[in-house]
Amino acid sequence: MTTLAEETDETGEAGEHAAAWSDEDDWTRETQRLVRDLRTPHRRKRTSQIAYTVYCVALLLAVWGGLPSLGLFLEKSMGADYSGHGPAILAALPAGSCALGLGWLLIASWDAQWRGPVVPPRETVDWMLAQPVNVAKVLRPWFWGSAAIACGAGLLIAAIGMIALGLTVGVGLPAAFGWCLLGGIGLPLLAIALATAVEGSERVARWARLATPYVAMAVLALVAQTVLAVSGHRLPGLERVELWSGPWGWAGLAALAPTPAALPGGWAAGVLLAVVVAGALVAAHRFTGSLALSAVRRRSRTATGVMAALRTVEFRTARQAVAGVTGGGRSVRWRLPAPRRPELAVPWRDTLALMRTPGRLGRAVVLGALAVLGAVLAASAHGGTGVTSALAALVFGYWSLTQLMEPARVETDDTRRGSWAPYPYRDLMLRHTAVPVVLGLLVALAAAGVLASEGAGARAWLAPALVPPLVGASLVNACRGATKHHLLMSSAQSPTGSMGPVLFLGWYGAGALAAVVTLVVPFLTALHSGSAASIVTAAVASVMVTVIMVRWAVMRIGNLTAPLAD
Repeated sequence: MTTLAEETDETGEAGEHAAAWSDEDDWTRETQRLVRDLRTPHRRKRTSQIAYTVYCVALLLAVWGGLPSLGLFLEKSMGADYSGHGPAILAALPAGSCALGLGWLLIASWDAQWRGPVVPPRETVDWMLAQPVNVAKVLRPWFWGSAAIACGAGLLIAAIGMIALGLTVGVGLPAAFGWCLLGGIGLPLLAIALATAVEGSERVARWARLATPYVAMAVLALVAQTVLAVSGHRLPGLERVELWSGPWGWAGLAALAPTPAALPGGWAAGVLLAVVVAGALVAAHRFTGSLALSAVRRRSRTATGVMAALRTVEFRTARQAVAGVTGGGRSVRWRLPAPRRPELAVPWRDTLALMRTPGRLGRAVVLGALAVLGAVLAASAHGGTGVTSALAALVFGYWSLTQLMEPARVETDDTRRGSWAPYPYRDLMLRHTAVPVVLGLLVALAAAGVLASEGAGARAWLAPALVPPLVGASLVNACRGATKHHLLMSSAQSPTGSMGPVLFLGWYGAGALAAVVTLVVPFLTALHSGSAASIVTAAVASVMVTVIMVRWAVMRIGNLTAPLAD
């Protein structure tokens, strides 16, 4: 009898297990019973782990969500008024719901490119699916398990929407929960159906990869529109187009239906969403039974490798494993004339590497725009909001410049890569900062020019002043060396528990943490004051942090090459 594994090796197509079946060939029930008997001890342990996880999640939701919400409703019953926040929530709901829906679909399609909603464990894939079993009966429970998890997340979102509308707008809780539930449950289930199509069809996966940057830009634009709407700059015509543009907007129309800001067609949008989700689930259920076993095996092994890397806190290894399956972004074969001067070899290679991965350049620009937006908000906000916005601006700026430091990170993955260079490894690593600094300054100067023309004054020139220290912080983190797992096992204690995870995160992001914490105060002071003295102080702080980061990076580079010197 030819097994399904043999059929997979012979054909490798999606229809590899679609051969004619007879009752004598189907050993699915017997195989499942054998696996269930063999794995009884493991299943009991796994069940207890899942039960404990569910208990912890429920406890956290009750402590951090349920009890505070109950307290707010009690305060409202005693006369507290939260209606002042109602207009802002209603203004944010159209674009915000579209951003949330599109973002959910985007994340689900990205996840399906390397993992997916139908991913049995390795033992099921490597052994059970190699037997004469009905593949659909084995895979469909995993599909519906992913759907159930998505429903749980959707229920939480619907509950949050119910609480927000009930407190601030005065909508009845049953009505608010019911209307929010349409989108809260519908969009996650639609995302699971989309992810199943991406997992099972290479054509759909290719289209998903091509559409990812454009959808991501749309999500960011919707987030920016949400911020503008909350600040009083709404675009009603554009909002209506977005709400009717697809299921991601229909959910927002349904959520608005019980509120004073309801738009015509709420019922129709809810019905359309329910019909589309039901049809997508039926199609995905049928499609699950014809998934290519080769794709399921590949995704299961990738997911196992990623989880192993995450358990050992090897974040870069996990990221590389995912990039190896998804392609790590679109690659373009640009050509750049070779330099005639040897000292330009490293910047030439770094520039060429970035040109051939335009996704990194795009992410750098988008994150830089978010950093500028955070700085603009910090200049006009005070108190906790101002500090949070300033921190966000610095963090986004760091992430933006980190995208340009990938050649340096690749160099530190294996120090032997630098053997081609005619100068010491320290000089090689420092030369890797030239392209990020130049590109970062060009983008920052462009942003500063725009802000200055809009009346920001001298404060606009803080943007280019922050590029060198953040590049230095990125170099420090790139040269962190081997992962220090022993920090996770540290015996240091705090009132909240072990300090091990805190120490590890402090070591892992030491450069960024030091730079952001040091710069946030002078940066925020200069944004609020705008005086020449405060701007000069921020510039001096930037220079000092740059010097410290460079010296720190040089020390770490020496530690990287010290074992080779021995």
